[in-house]
Amino acid sequence: MIADVLAGATERMKKAVDNTKEDFSSIRTGRANPGLFQRILVDYYGTPTPLSQLAGLQNPEARTMLITPYDKGALRDIEQAIRETPNLGANPSNDGNVIRVTLPELTEERRKEYVKIVRTKAEDGKVSLRNIRRKAKDELDALKSEVGDDEVARAEKELEQLTKSHVDGIDDALKRKEVELLEI
Repeated sequence: MIADVLAGATERMKKAVDNTKEDFSSIRTGRANPGLFQRILVDYYGTPTPLSQLAGLQNPEARTMLITPYDKGALRDIEQAIRETPNLGANPSNDGNVIRVTLPELTEERRKEYVKIVRTKAEDGKVSLRNIRRKAKDELDALKSEVGDDEVARAEKELEQLTKSHVDGIDDALKRKEVELLEI
């Protein structure tokens, strides 16, 4: 029973860390990468659809993305969705077959703003880890009458180590992203 609680907490914590890292990839650096475009939703025949399901994404140059729609009829919708995406600052151009998106250079002020956004996302990830820990601790406390205080205390120590390792994972990803953002 204790092992099940810890295994469930581990799984949820891994997902929280992965989700935080995914959030980081949507924050723009000086380079174009497909992660920036993963969360863009395009209104495709009335249904919000992720851009990655509607088009192929290529990165021919450092600050340029080439977007090739699978359905040429979605070209204008994709272009409009990119234009309306906040924090991207891109102006897409369409030649009838592909959309070329050139990202502008980041200013020092904008880079610092992005660092603040990334720190907020990291803190949100840590809060979700703490919520998972609290829920698992409540589940362990409920098991005290069945397995004994010593077993629950051991499991709580293990839960703390688990939480710390996942928080460290978020901190490491945050440091890497900050370096990437501030790099010129």
